[in-house]
Amino acid sequence: MQGGHQLLLLQGGAEFFPALVEAMDAARAVVHLETYIFEFAGSALSVAEALERAARRGVVVRLLLDGVGTPRVPEEWRQRFADAGVTLRIYAPLGRLGLLLPRNWRRLHRKLCVVDGVVGFCGGINIIDDQDDVALGRLAEPRLDFALRVAGPLVEHMVDTMEQLWWRVLAARRARQREFKAAWDALSQVRPVGDFSRLLQKFEAGLDPDAVSDSRFGESAPSPLGVDGARARLLLRDNVSHRHDIERAYLKAIGEARHEIVIANAYFIPGRKLRRALTLAAQRGVRVRLLLQGRYEHFLQYRAARPVYQRLVNAGIQIHEYAPSALHAKVAVVDRRWSTVGSTNLDPLSMLLAREANVMTTDRRFSSLLHSHLDGLVQQAGQLLDRDALGQRPWVQRQLDRVAFAVMRTMLFVTGHRY
Repeated sequence: MQGGHQLLLLQGGAEFFPALVEAMDAARAVVHLETYIFEFAGSALSVAEALERAARRGVVVRLLLDGVGTPRVPEEWRQRFADAGVTLRIYAPLGRLGLLLPRNWRRLHRKLCVVDGVVGFCGGINIIDDQDDVALGRLAEPRLDFALRVAGPLVEHMVDTMEQLWWRVLAARRARQREFKAAWDALSQVRPVGDFSRLLQKFEAGLDPDAVSDSRFGESAPSPLGVDGARARLLLRDNVSHRHDIERAYLKAIGEARHEIVIANAYFIPGRKLRRALTLAAQRGVRVRLLLQGRYEHFLQYRAARPVYQRLVNAGIQIHEYAPSALHAKVAVVDRRWSTVGSTNLDPLSMLLAREANVMTTDRRFSSLLHSHLDGLVQQAGQLLDRDALGQRPWVQRQLDRVAFAVMRTMLFVTGHRY
């Protein structure tokens, strides 16, 4: 944990996209954006246009998209980005066999953006209109999701992890094309002080530091859902050196809880350790409330969660399903002293396979603000699952739940994981 962070909570694309556009329009050196889904329609077009504007005025613009979340970029926008100078790369393109290969289940699911190495964004919000949904179609109400705008020391950590992945993706592409020297040259860029940092150093030489700070929100006053001077850190999940960092942070916070745990999570199928931690917390008198997705999106994610819901409800945990629209949030608060906002679902895909990123803070002011916001959502927009009704669902539905859970466990076994 390091101090000196400004944290600003943004809800939905309605708040997130204008904040991104404002930062990109103020950029002078580098804009680097990673996302799972980028839909070139509706309000998301404002972000694409901001990337294009930044590149046209000479800013280095890097855009990394996941090959499953964004399987196709419209030809019009490929051409517009190319003409403007935006460098676009695709993380792990599927190839001919697609998701039939278990190795292709490892996806880039994190949503990160850094502008000039000074302001960063981290959360669960994809670049897609709030009322468009890949699985559900057009939504009557905006989707519920969150992101953070961050200024402070952890932005440098964002720069490092994004730059390393950027050059590794290029190296993998060159290797597939059998351009081995080019692949080696790309890998040589992967170091703590790489190309991104050199660009910033060149840019900042001779520039008034106050001008940099003012144009990157370092001195701006936070909104009602923001704080200054917070202690925070960036948590990552990957398949090499950070396999369990985010899970361990959750387990530690839940294990130390004494009063209340509030979690809002889109795809909630926690593993044995998390289930046990939540159950033990409830047994020692901690109030545990979960705000979860109430819409049927995918067979496995919806059905496989039901057996887990039953066990948790039986343990005294309150489960509320978000009613007004789709829920895509991945946030949590423990005892109004610990909180996290990020891209990590508490399910096997996020916890075992995907690249994820969360910001964690022990700032009581921010945690209290987030708690109050979530408390209002739970009370006003959540439908409490009834324990008896959950157990008395039709036999066919309960069998489908068991089948989905068994399929999920089999898929994990194929990848060499237990959950």
